[in-house]
Amino acid sequence: MSESFEIRPMSPELYRKQTRRITLVVAAIFIALALLMSTFCVQVFGTPGGDNFRWNLIGVLAGLAITVAVVRIQLWPRPWMAPAVYGWQLKRSLMRVTNVMHKVKAGVAAGDPAAMKLLRFYHLGLTQMHQLDGNSADLSHHVREIDQHREAMEAQGLEVEQNRLELSWLEAVKGYGK
Repeated sequence: MSESFEIRPMSPELYRKQTRRITLVVAAIFIALALLMSTFCVQVFGTPGGDNFRWNLIGVLAGLAITVAVVRIQLWPRPWMAPAVYGWQLKRSLMRVTNVMHKVKAGVAAGDPAAMKLLRFYHLGLTQMHQLDGNSADLSHHVREIDQHREAMEAQGLEVEQNRLELSWLEAVKGYGK
């Protein structure tokens, strides 16, 4: 991810409705391609009346690979795919922070503003992800930590609306927690 990511307001109900539709479209493409490719492989390489499991499996895997390529190359830039792309980018951004969370927490403990902002972005993104996925029960486990961190930021005079993941923050925390 070479660009920063920005959390945008989004209706959870609309998001779930649109992503369900997108999932059905992608599943239909995969099923059609997997059936087509497995039939092709069995017809071309299989033996009549023989065990063609290997060719069916190769066909299904080829259908999966083609589906991934079609989604990433043809469908990804389309406007109707925007909710799924946004959800993927949000989760990917959160994972980037999760991967260095021990360093982020060490930076927060040291009072580093970049680490404080990074953790706040993570909390805001995590909150939105749980809301979009309709998983508010899991989010309730984090409320106290999120509130305490927000209060610590306010006490330091830092802006609490950290809706953009700045790559410089990730770089800044690399020196912590070695």
